[in-house]
Formats: sequence, C-alpha cells, structure tokens
Amino acid sequence: MESRTYYDILGVSRDATLEEITAAKNALAKVYHPDANVHKDIDSTAFMQEILEAYQTLSNPEKRKQYNHDTFGETMRVFRTFKVGPEDGEQENPSSFVTYWNTANQLNDVLKQSLQLMERETPKKSLPQLIFKKIGRNRKQEEAETFRKQQISQLSMQAVRYITILNMAGIPMEYWTPDAMNWVLIRWGQKQTADYHILFSRYDAFIEETKSVTEKLWLKNQNRQFHHNLKKLLSYALEV
Repeated sequence: MESRTYYDILGVSRDATLEEITAAKNALAKVYHPDANVHKDIDSTAFMQEILEAYQTLSNPEKRKQYNHDTFGETMRVFRTFKVGPEDGEQENPSSFVTYWNTANQLNDVLKQSLQLMERETPKKSLPQLIFKKIGRNRKQEEAETFRKQQISQLSMQAVRYITILNMAGIPMEYWTPDAMNWVLIRWGQKQTADYHILFSRYDAFIEETKSVTEKLWLKNQNRQFHHNLKKLLSYALEV
C-alpha cells in the first residue's frame, strides 16, 4: 500500500462521492495553482500536477476501481452516489492536513452565511416601539423571523462540529482563518511528512519577520473580528 494515496492528496475519504472529489480538487487548485503563487516565490507546480493526476483517476469510476484494486487490493467497492455524514466510528482521512484545511474553510463559509442572516436581525427597540411593533406584526413576519433563527441555529450546530474537528486536531483558534490555513497548506504540501503544528509556529515567525506594523495590526483585528463573530454564532446553538 502506498504511503500517500490519491485520497490523501485530495484530502477525501475512500468513500468520497464525485461531488466531494471535485470540490476538493477545486478548493486545492485555488491554493496550489502556479498563478496563485507567482508572487510568493513558491513553486507549487509539482503538487498541482499531483492534484490533477489524483482527480483524473478518482473522478473516473473505472480508473478508480482499478486504482483501488492495485493500491488496496480491493476486488469490489460500492461508492456512495450522494453525500452523507460519517457513520459511527468512521473518521474522514484524519492523517491529511487537507482534511483540516477543508474543515476550516467550511467553518468560515458557515460563518459568512450566518452573518448574512444575523444582519437581518431587528435592532433592539424601546418598550413603546416594541409594543407598537407587536401590534402591527402579522403571522407571516413572525414565521419568517422564526425560520431565520432556525437557519442560524442549524449553522451554529454545523460550526460546533467543525470546531470539534479542529480542536481534536490540536489547531488553536487563532489559526482557523484562511490566511493562516492557506499558508500552512502550501508548506505542508511541499513536504507532507512535516508536522503541521510546527508549521503554524513557522507561520507566526513568517508574520513577525515579513509583515509591517500596519499589516500585523490588520491581521490582529481580523482575528479579533473572526472570534467575535464565531462567539455570536455559537450563542444560537441552544436557541429555537
């Protein structure tokens, strides 16, 4: 069995659907495409080629079946045709940093969706305003407000799941932002035997050595805002 398989490269499980495989390939391409790194003095061509090679094989049912036979000795495997959550005791390729990078991306996407919904929240009003509003409020508005809160609550529960995965991976919250996760992903991709925990420490050193005072302040503010927004979203977890 190979030490690094096509599934490892894309950061997906061996039961991944075509949709999941394609999404992983597209997400990785955004980070590893040579054009995206031309100004970063990083040659990501080799890993981009690996990504495309893995995708070309796993996206083709016959090639994937043959690859699984040659790699894992499988004679038959039924692939899922739709996305479902992991079954009890099942882990989704925990050894690959790509898995955690995808989890952080999903967390950030959930946060963006929730912020859009929370922005529609009616500001707090004085008692006379609330009384007047209650009188003029119709059932349709109340249903829409309840539905909005339910959506935010569901997003909050999704966020809890992603946070649990990142915490179990030992990745501190200050690194869950795209800037930090992308930086580590690129370095980890160049040497996938590297300990990504150490790479996060190197990210701190990189920021300290290369960023101006203004850029460091901007990153700090971005981090603070991220934590504030995440805390606000999690407050909905027990609501509705």
